[in-house]
Amino acid sequence: MPSTSRNPLVVGRVIGEVIDPFESSIPFRVSYGNREINNGCELKPSQVVNQPRVSVGGDDLRNSYTLVLVDPDSPSPSNPNFREYLHWLVTDIPATTGASFGNEVVSYESPRPTMGIHRLVFVLFRQQYRQRVYAPGWRQNFNTREFAELYNLGLPVAAVFFNCQRETGSGGRTF
Repeated sequence: MPSTSRNPLVVGRVIGEVIDPFESSIPFRVSYGNREINNGCELKPSQVVNQPRVSVGGDDLRNSYTLVLVDPDSPSPSNPNFREYLHWLVTDIPATTGASFGNEVVSYESPRPTMGIHRLVFVLFRQQYRQRVYAPGWRQNFNTREFAELYNLGLPVAAVFFNCQRETGSGGRTF
């Protein structure tokens, strides 16, 4: 079993601040244009204006998944009092397809950080059954763990994150 200390989701504090420890159990790919997202990579706001392409693996179309995209560093990493900011919520994504085949509950809002380096976290949950999911009243202060508990989603089955900062920013987190 690999050491969790080398897991980029642990190093990047995604596990701990956004989600609980889990075992990735399904292929999951996210890409903006021709750039596939790998944990900890850096993208500028101009690269994430358009909704990403999300591919969910699996082998049984009867299984459905829920996708959440949050920013735990909003409005700034040193003062994240909007943690977590909800950028996208899609439910009922059939296995072997992508987010475009699901039910968009909260439309995609492109990240536009103004201060510091923000982590943008995609989390995928397997749904136990199809159910009506209600859009939260606002995007700020969303809580992925509470959302998963409310809709009986259990632990994530996959997650990936990237770093984003304003266009004129330089440098970034490295792992």
